[in-house]
Parts: sequence; C-alpha cells; structure tokens
Amino acid sequence: MILAGEMRAGKPGLPWLVFLHGFSGDHREWQRVGAQLPDYPQLYLDLPGHGGSQDIAVTGFSDVSQLLSNTLLSYNILNYWLVGYSLGGRVAMFHACQQPQGLAGLIVEGGHPGLRDASEREARSRSDQRWAQRFRDEPLPSVFLEWYQQPVFASLTDAQRDELVALRSQNNGATLAAMLEATSLAVQPDLRAALSASNIPFHYVYGERDEKFAALAAELHAERHVIPNAGHNAHRDNPAAVAASLAQILRLRTKDIL
Repeated sequence: MILAGEMRAGKPGLPWLVFLHGFSGDHREWQRVGAQLPDYPQLYLDLPGHGGSQDIAVTGFSDVSQLLSNTLLSYNILNYWLVGYSLGGRVAMFHACQQPQGLAGLIVEGGHPGLRDASEREARSRSDQRWAQRFRDEPLPSVFLEWYQQPVFASLTDAQRDELVALRSQNNGATLAAMLEATSLAVQPDLRAALSASNIPFHYVYGERDEKFAALAAELHAERHVIPNAGHNAHRDNPAAVAASLAQILRLRTKDIL
C-alpha cells in the first residue's frame, strides 16, 4: 500500500522535495511554495485519513513511516528532502529518526518534537480524544470553527480563519478522527535525543508570531529560520518567504550539484 500523491518533474541530479501537509490538509497545501522551486523534482503526498489517502488507516507513527518508505520506493525516489508542516513535520521527524536510506535533509515547519512529561501526555490524550469524537459526531464547519480558536492559531485574522474552516470542512470527519488518534502527541515519542544524534541536516522553520514553536525550536539541534509576517502556518501566511528560506537551505546543501 502507498500514499496518494502528485508529482512534479525537475532537473536531473537534484534531490527530490517530498512535502507532507498538516492535520486536515492535503497534497495541495505546499504547492504555492513548491511552485517557486521549479528546478527540484517534487512529490506532494496525502497523509493517511486525508485526501486521496483517506481510506488508509494506521495505528501509529511506525505505520505512517513505513507507508512513506513504500511510497518513495514506488516512485524510485532515492535522494530526497522531507519538508513537513505540523503533523507532517512530526511524521518527517519520526521518519528521519529511523535513519532511512536516501534522506538527504529534513525541513520542519511548526512540528512538535514530542512531549516529555507523563501528565502532559495524559492531558493531550484526553484533549485529542474529545476532538476525535467531535470530528466523528458533529458537522465539520462547527468543529473547525472552534479548532481554529485554539491558542496556536491566535495570529489568524477572521478572514483567514473563515477560509481555513471552509477548506478543511471538505474532509471526512471519521477518517480525520482516526488519524488524530493514531498520531496524537500523546503517543508520539520524544524525538529530541534521536534527532540530536542524527547526522541528517535538520532545519526548523517557524513564523515570527508563533511563540510556542519558537521556544520549541530553541530546544532542538537544528538550524532555525524565522519567517516574517507569519504565525503557526507560515507557508500559508507568507509562502514567498518560506520558499526563499527553502531555496537558501537547498542552495547551500546542493551547491556541488547546481
């Protein structure tokens, strides 16, 4: 089994950019950024429970990581960077910690490396269970209206919030709920030590108004990149700046190829 995705060709010899979206997004989420990096071959994936992969069920991060490996193999992608936002960033970090062959680098935007405290895990488990039940039982527009009132999305304007609610409400509530439970922060391992021990280049991107994830980024052994005029969803708030940041990272890392 493989994940659904959309591929864009690029110049031979350059590493692939494999884009992973956030919770309730789909393969289109990163395309405004990717369009500004046309030299690189690109693969935009739908995570389990989302988009063209909504019928794929998983039990945890190991399942998602294996699906990702299967999918990359099916495309014969042997040299790639993972670029992930939020949930996609957490999947990317977990996958990187498995030391997969062919992974040239890791770029994470607003992804949590994992909870350290048992009480935090318990609280997160209760919260995610409540949200999952709501996704199963209630109309998605009303659920997402409250979802985007959470503190991490405080920088959204009313217009941005309304746009996201309309977009995310096109999802399947039951499959979103299943993926939320399978990849809850409550069950994600703390990846800090494994990421620190890895030799894979690790870059962390966050919006200047995203105080929570700015603080988390400071805990990681990663090169940090602050995106101006952006909150938690930096690639949506300021896609040009995120694309410029990615271009700079890739230019430095692939200078011998270009």
